[in-house]
Amino acid sequence: MEIDRVLRPGGYWVLSGPPINWKNMYIGWKRTPQDLEAEQNELEDLARKLCWKKVIEKGIFAVWQKPTNHIHCAKKAKVLNSPPFCVRPGPDAAWYDKMDICMSPLPKVEATEETAGGALAKWPKRLNAVPPRVLSGSIKGLTAETFTHDNQIWNKRISNYEYYIRLSQGGKYRNVMDMNAGIGGFAAAMSKYPAWVMNVVPVNLANNTLGIIYERGLIGTYMDWCEGFSTYPRTYDLIHSHGIFSIYMEKCDIIEILLEMDRILRPDGAVIIRDHVDVVAKVKREADRLQWNSRIVHTEMGPFHPEKLLVVDNSL
Repeated sequence: MEIDRVLRPGGYWVLSGPPINWKNMYIGWKRTPQDLEAEQNELEDLARKLCWKKVIEKGIFAVWQKPTNHIHCAKKAKVLNSPPFCVRPGPDAAWYDKMDICMSPLPKVEATEETAGGALAKWPKRLNAVPPRVLSGSIKGLTAETFTHDNQIWNKRISNYEYYIRLSQGGKYRNVMDMNAGIGGFAAAMSKYPAWVMNVVPVNLANNTLGIIYERGLIGTYMDWCEGFSTYPRTYDLIHSHGIFSIYMEKCDIIEILLEMDRILRPDGAVIIRDHVDVVAKVKREADRLQWNSRIVHTEMGPFHPEKLLVVDNSL
């Protein structure tokens, strides 16, 4: 059920390993043929109930494809004895959300050949094409025009960041995190560098933009920055924080967020904190307690703009 929920319309699920190819592998897996055959039959039956189409089974792997819409699936649900469609509000909700034995319904379409939610452009055009969720108006205040403008803004900002930390320097910043990714503008602007970006959408925000990030072909997750991020220490070479401390100022202490950033930042890593000047000054005082090599600098908007940057480069 959870794989079906997170898989986009028309997406593929690849299974490599038990019970696939059990006739040739059961001895090595130390399981009986009867057990493995029953497991594969159960798997095939569940895939049919989810309306998945088996594309291929070859050697040690098999591939299923999720339908592009639920028109046929809804009609055949009783015949297939499919799980019911989920009726809970907010199908995108996933932070501390319990899993239910139900199918997440796809957005409704008029014709069987349509892709639920809208078709996506091919990569790399997909990165900067206006996502279907924007075109549908599902995010309040976000239009095709504001989406394009956001991309332009972040291209300018990244050019300004380059002046301070040399993003293009020999693959130094490979693992990158954006703590408040918005609609993925930072990551899109970073695509010209040899880096990948983990786009984080704070669960505290009114607008849930994680779906837009994935429609752009990027990767991301939800997060409450008053909690620890689920990763091992020293994961990221560069952490970007836009407005995070303003968002969490009344929710938890600055030092708590900085300590978590310090935990997941590699030695000699860099941090860019973008926020109102008053907030940046407070963060600077706490960053000094961690013995970070930091300085407050102007944004691309110049010295008279209230937004400032705290640039941390621990390699200096």
